Amino acid sequence: MKEEEYMRVGTTLYKVVNQPCASGGYEKRRVIWNNSTLRQDYGKNYLATVPKYDGFCTVPDHLNYRKEIDGFLNLYEPIEHTPQIGDFPNIRSLVLHIFGEQYNLGLDYLQLLFLQPLQKLPILLLVSEERNTGKSTFLNFLKAVFGDNVTFNTNEDFRSQFNSDWAGKLLIVVDEVLLNRREDSERLKNLSTTFNYKVEAKGKDRTEIAFFAKFVLCSNNEYLPVIIDAGETRYWVRKINPLQNDDTNFLQKLKEEIPAFLFFLTQRELSTEKESRMWFNPKLTHTAALQKIIRSNRNRLEIEMAELFLDIMSNMDVESVSFCLNDLMTLLVYSQVKAEKYQVRKVVQEVWKLTSAPNSLSYTAYEIAPHRDCHYETKRKIGRFYTITKEQLTAI
Repeated sequence: MKEEEYMRVGTTLYKVVNQPCASGGYEKRRVIWNNSTLRQDYGKNYLATVPKYDGFCTVPDHLNYRKEIDGFLNLYEPIEHTPQIGDFPNIRSLVLHIFGEQYNLGLDYLQLLFLQPLQKLPILLLVSEERNTGKSTFLNFLKAVFGDNVTFNTNEDFRSQFNSDWAGKLLIVVDEVLLNRREDSERLKNLSTTFNYKVEAKGKDRTEIAFFAKFVLCSNNEYLPVIIDAGETRYWVRKINPLQNDDTNFLQKLKEEIPAFLFFLTQRELSTEKESRMWFNPKLTHTAALQKIIRSNRNRLEIEMAELFLDIMSNMDVESVSFCLNDLMTLLVYSQVKAEKYQVRKVVQEVWKLTSAPNSLSYTAYEIAPHRDCHYETKRKIGRFYTITKEQLTAI
């Protein structure tokens, strides 16, 4: 009989089984058992030999893993690999392919996953409209490194109220993400920064646990895989290029190099210091791919407003424009853009994060000049105005 094939946690008896997976291999599960069946199979005295725990806990640790902690069974799984010195050319090439010019940041990300599993990290989103880019290979590599502490989710899993199968994992990965509803995006952002989370399973009461999972998402949609608003700092988006060659044994080669790679991570010095709740300074993980998604998420009114201000700056040869909401409403009417004032205010204050002058002050306003060579003319006004610059608009 296998060691610890059965266990009692609290007052519930479990049998440990290896459930076959459709993709090959097995997934470890604890199935609720009963005392009478155990006595039938192994006799009445066997129950006394079954390991007993007071309850479950989830404590991630890859170097000094403990299965039992003060009488509680650790649900976090040990990884199969023991770090040992060696070379890892295939893993190095994969990390370089995924992170490109941000190679050292990518190594920092993987090092923090291994050595500091409780540290919050940005939502890593890998995008490419092209095929054969290695995105799925990278996900499978993470699964090979961290084993059962990595779970593959679907878009529907995020929307389900039942989350007990993924709430205690290190990594939650989605191969074809499409979370283009506002509530999906908000939930994903909240999960990426929360420290505690309510776990709910069918037929069981909700319980609160420490939540330390990191998200790795892949998508073939470079424009709208998820809703990302301007100023959002929780995403790290990488545009992945196609692979130059297709090695069918590449994943196996990666697996053979994992012990050497983990040893390297234990010896390597991080290239960054903690500068935010998600470790990295948001400026370091801001990419053109992220900016493309932010721009694609802009609503029509915001685009019209931005184009209007850029047109004024171009015609009047200025780098910034000051305005009150009434000025902007008049300009939009002349531009045949239909908008309510509350919609304009929302873009200015909530999307662009502009703050009005604290008091009524004099400023230069711009008005339509239809009978002059220049489309606009200036006028001195007094009010609590906003100011937006060309740099801000081009960064939106």
